[in-house]
Amino acid sequence: MKLRLTFLPLFVVWLAAGAAFAQPTRVVRIGVLAYRGPDEVVAHWGQLPDRLAKAVPGYRFELHPLEGPALRQAVRRNDVEFVLTNSTQYVALAAEFGIRRIATVVLPEATSPEQALGSTIVTLAGNTTINELADLRGLRIAAAADDAFGGYLAGARELLKAGVDIDGGDARLVLTGVPMRSALEALKRGDADAAIVRTCLLEQVSRKGRISITDFRVLAPRPQPGFACMTSTPLYPDWPFAATSTVDRELARAVTVALLSLPPSEDGVAWDVPADYQSVHELFQELMIGPYAHLRTSTIEGLAKRYRTTILVVLALLAGIVVHVVRVEYLVSRRTAELRAAQARAQELQRDSEHMARLSILGEMSGTLAHELNQPLTTIATYAQGLERHCAAGEINCELVAHANREIVAQTERASGVIRRVRAFARKRIATRESKPLAETVREAVGMFSAMLPELPPVLIDNRLPANTTVEADHLQLQQVLLNLLKNAADASSELPWERRVITVVIARRDGALAIDVADRGPGVSAETLARLFDPFFTTKPDGLGLGLAICKSIIEAHGGHLSAQPREPSPGLVFHFTLPDGAA
Repeated sequence: MKLRLTFLPLFVVWLAAGAAFAQPTRVVRIGVLAYRGPDEVVAHWGQLPDRLAKAVPGYRFELHPLEGPALRQAVRRNDVEFVLTNSTQYVALAAEFGIRRIATVVLPEATSPEQALGSTIVTLAGNTTINELADLRGLRIAAAADDAFGGYLAGARELLKAGVDIDGGDARLVLTGVPMRSALEALKRGDADAAIVRTCLLEQVSRKGRISITDFRVLAPRPQPGFACMTSTPLYPDWPFAATSTVDRELARAVTVALLSLPPSEDGVAWDVPADYQSVHELFQELMIGPYAHLRTSTIEGLAKRYRTTILVVLALLAGIVVHVVRVEYLVSRRTAELRAAQARAQELQRDSEHMARLSILGEMSGTLAHELNQPLTTIATYAQGLERHCAAGEINCELVAHANREIVAQTERASGVIRRVRAFARKRIATRESKPLAETVREAVGMFSAMLPELPPVLIDNRLPANTTVEADHLQLQQVLLNLLKNAADASSELPWERRVITVVIARRDGALAIDVADRGPGVSAETLARLFDPFFTTKPDGLGLGLAICKSIIEAHGGHLSAQPREPSPGLVFHFTLPDGAA
């Protein structure tokens, strides 16, 4: 029994260990910027996965060396959980994909996580023509790559402050590629007048005997307390270790603790709390790159920088043609005044034409007007004579006088109404538009037509519009068009038997517009005549001027509509069809 109790704890420990070993190991992928190739990544960061695996049990960490565009795609596709990259790409990825830094690399020479690296701008020691950054205007400047932070961007910012905009063409950038010391070698060969390299690179390659530091002179040196290397720029944070937005927070926290707990590596590289990258944001903003690239197209300064050469060419052209522009402006203003005067005359002629057309209609209906006025006048005279006879015979009573007076007043109002309608229709006026039911305008036109024309053909109004459908128009002009079309329909039907002289007016909504059809059952016209109906001065009437339908067409088109004519179906007859914009459509 004691033997069994002795082996029981050992059995429990064995089961626990077996369960622990049985748990699956999760793979965590770290995307590393390989700006100098995969071998350099392995040489510099190869021990990091094993060190993290020891500190974070249950996970296996893998390095994935990737160039800049490939690393961005890996973050976009969630192919990596963590990112180790330079300050340049970190700011861009943080703005685009929301990655967050959890630690910052601290180099042995760095004074703090925020002050770790910058750019050193050098020229040959024997070059006495270049003494400050502004002297590099128009010269050649070597750099490893245009997206290298310490190897180019930090130096480009200082040059921009000195008035040398490399991106704007103030100097010619000579890209040498990696390794970065190639920029120094291009300077020594005479392929460039200056070079931009990462801080401490000059000292490192000099210690290895590849280049003598005495062959170069640093431009615009900025001594930094506690920083052992020469620099031409302020110091910025070094590479961050960042977690992507999809990483589990517990894993991110464990990796953070592990990094901050790691002792410095053999080459002195350590990890510290995440640095403040605001200075990198400010650099991007001034250079208008990365997350601030939109400033090149959304600000005056950016547009001036981006299109400076084009702007200078345009300004030169503008300066060359300013005299011509002034002359053209004078001619345009003079011709504009002439055009306005001609337009005013044309509008006045249009009003005169419309006025003459209305007078022409009234002239053709003068016999009818005389007839319409003669009837009430005859009635008035008859009642007046009757009263006079009754007075002479002594047969006057109040009822008789009252009845006669009522008839005289009614006939007077009838005559007055005829005169008012004629005067309103005939007067010369400026076109005015108002919103009014279209059916009401049609009924008024038919009523005026009925009052003016003797032996009137029957006019049937077929209103298919909803009640009170309005249109904004000059309704007197619309009545002028309708009167002209009704008059033409009546003339075309004048030789027909009475039962066939029916004129039909249809009001409807078709294809998003208000439409009016005026149809008769006359003999119709030939295709040649139909094609020329709306031509000015074309007429089929012996005493016609040929302007009525042309003016009607111009009135309808001025209202945004269209006037046309087509044979009636079934024949015979002709249908005049015009449309007006539908305000309710």
